[in-house]
Amino acid sequence: MQLGLSYLRIDALTKVTGRAKYADDISMVGMLYAKYVRSTIAHGFVTEIDYSQALALPGVVNIFTWQDVPQIPFATAGHAWTLDAKKRDIADRLLLTHHVRHFGDGIAIVVARDELTAEKAAAAVKITYEELPVITCPESAKATDAINIHSNGNLLKQTQITANEPASAIEKSQHQFSGRFTTPIVQHCHMESVTSFAWMEQSDRIIIVSSTQFPHIVRRIVAQALDMSWSKIRVIKPHVGGGFGNKQDVLEEPMAAFLTLKLGGAPVKVMLSREECFYASRTRHAFRIDAELGITSDGVLKGYQLDVLSNTGAYASHGHSIAGAAANKVAYLYPRSAFGYQATTCYTNLPSAGAMRGYGAPQVTFALESLLDDAAAQLGIDPVEIRLINAARTGDSHPINHSIIQSAGIIECLTKGRELFNWQARKTACKQMSGDIRSGVGVACFSYTSNTWPAGVEIASSRLLLNQDGIVNVQIGATEIGQGSDTVSAQMVAETLGMPVNMINVISTQDTDITPFDPGAFSSRQSYVTAPALQEAAQTLRQKIVQHAAIMLSQSESDLTIINGNLVSLSQTEKILMTVADVAMDTFYNPELGGQLSAESSCKTTNNPPAFGCTFVDLTVDIPLCKVTINRILNLHDSGRILNPKLAEGQVHGGMGMGIGWALYEELIVDEKSGIVRNANLLDYKMPTMLDLPELECVFIDNYEPQSAYGHKSLGEPPIISPAPAIRNALRMATGIAINSLPITPKRLFREFVQAGLIRG
Repeated sequence: MQLGLSYLRIDALTKVTGRAKYADDISMVGMLYAKYVRSTIAHGFVTEIDYSQALALPGVVNIFTWQDVPQIPFATAGHAWTLDAKKRDIADRLLLTHHVRHFGDGIAIVVARDELTAEKAAAAVKITYEELPVITCPESAKATDAINIHSNGNLLKQTQITANEPASAIEKSQHQFSGRFTTPIVQHCHMESVTSFAWMEQSDRIIIVSSTQFPHIVRRIVAQALDMSWSKIRVIKPHVGGGFGNKQDVLEEPMAAFLTLKLGGAPVKVMLSREECFYASRTRHAFRIDAELGITSDGVLKGYQLDVLSNTGAYASHGHSIAGAAANKVAYLYPRSAFGYQATTCYTNLPSAGAMRGYGAPQVTFALESLLDDAAAQLGIDPVEIRLINAARTGDSHPINHSIIQSAGIIECLTKGRELFNWQARKTACKQMSGDIRSGVGVACFSYTSNTWPAGVEIASSRLLLNQDGIVNVQIGATEIGQGSDTVSAQMVAETLGMPVNMINVISTQDTDITPFDPGAFSSRQSYVTAPALQEAAQTLRQKIVQHAAIMLSQSESDLTIINGNLVSLSQTEKILMTVADVAMDTFYNPELGGQLSAESSCKTTNNPPAFGCTFVDLTVDIPLCKVTINRILNLHDSGRILNPKLAEGQVHGGMGMGIGWALYEELIVDEKSGIVRNANLLDYKMPTMLDLPELECVFIDNYEPQSAYGHKSLGEPPIISPAPAIRNALRMATGIAINSLPITPKRLFREFVQAGLIRG
């Protein structure tokens, strides 16, 4: 048994000792360095560019502007390719532009022999602009007299989904509740910045090394941007220092490829500074959500509607797919009620928004779980009880796509959490408090899917090779970006082969010339979608090992099996007959029989089970100081069978920390009039450190998912979803004030407390 045990991450020692090589650790002889010339305005046209002084600097190799790049619009979102042209991502970006659409847009790029010279040269380029009106909110972008940010207008896309006539269900309910909720722009703040470099080994092939979540999709998009054959691009992904969705976009890879193509194949590195990452990579979409629900006096949710207005910024990136996908994810949570969802996504002159952990679910869940809590308070129903009444149960079906929920553990999460958290006693104590220091408890739930099916084609591939010493090399397209997927992949292969985990060697570096195809790390999909391919390949390899062992032993295959790396006899009470290494040596060096044993598999997944969970929070509010202190926070998760408890716990803790940051601290501040980003650095962008976070607790509900190869479901993104509404709900219990905008900073609390009369003078 290899699954369900907390094996040490297979890359742990490599990383903590500093031996792991990331993209920026890899250098080449003759490496050139590129730095962008970026716009200092948020909207307008470049009318003149003077780079004569920059080009004259010693060490500057060349300078390219929008006039030098291919005029081929391309899409950057990390989605699987589709044969249906109508469903493809919006191609609205060029490598460089003279139509500036956001502060920091790329106008030109300098290539020099060292990084400092490139920076000096970029700063020496002089730009003259024709400025245009700046639009920073989607409400203004929708106005009839708004200037067009793109030639096709400012409306990217709209979606409307209904099930069981929600408007009628709400109207006929005994009680109706509504509210407007807003969520901020935030940045991923992964430890490793955005970096790529490229070179050419042949006259017609480009090799790219990149910190990316999806090397195979990078290959395709770079080829499209440069109008090349896909196979002429080779992408190598070394260790990655986090991505959280930001690197689920093609960022600087096309530029690196373009530059090496223009410079005779010389290696060129394009690396963004931390400041550039804030305004020139991707952010989380800011949502405005108008929510309403209808409910009975005894707490039965009859129907709810969410009207989402999404701000995608200057370019589409993942664009409307995030606002659209959120509907599918949240609808699993309370599936027996009527459901309505409308989403509109607009362009604005803000940094481009893209994928970020949770992919729209944190925003819409914040609105739904906050409004449901307000309804519970006004109806006098316990917040946990109202969720127990309405939450999904095994056998329920999704209201939109009608897929049957085959494992729903949200009821168990709520009941176990209520007990572990001592909910009733804490709630009673909080309601008896008054004065300047008050406490509150809150709860919120979530549902989330395990991949992108049916919106995207879900494919995964694996290749297993048996070495002479019995070690099995595993090649997979699934990318390890810090979440521990390589370790879990090793455990799955070991489980099926009947071998110890230390005999499984997962090749962590993906190389599109060598690695089997996989779209990459996103949508909490990797362990779920990769599992069938790993299982099938491992079963095939196991069978080949047994077959060869049977020949060696002159024994029936049916009497042999593999246990802990040994061939054993079933009829002789599992007597060890030989090792897998013995079999491997014979396959290689037997004069007549065998050959290296290997197995490959490529599988498509056509099911998508939801994961569930909830957060319980106990906090204290110091009203005069407008300070929130989280005393206790607990996440409970139904992610099916937990394959590696320690890794799972790490995932949950990381997500909880990000959720707390989103709720109380983080916000990218953009000047509404100029579009200039005011806090594009880790000093002014307030992100919680370890000292700011409370002790993080998590509990898993053991709930086998029958559609899964190994009984598991998604876990990577779910932990971030429910902390923010749980914190908001606890604040409402403590103060009586429903705060519907994030982040809940001291500044926002001060305004709310003054308005409510809690702070006077």
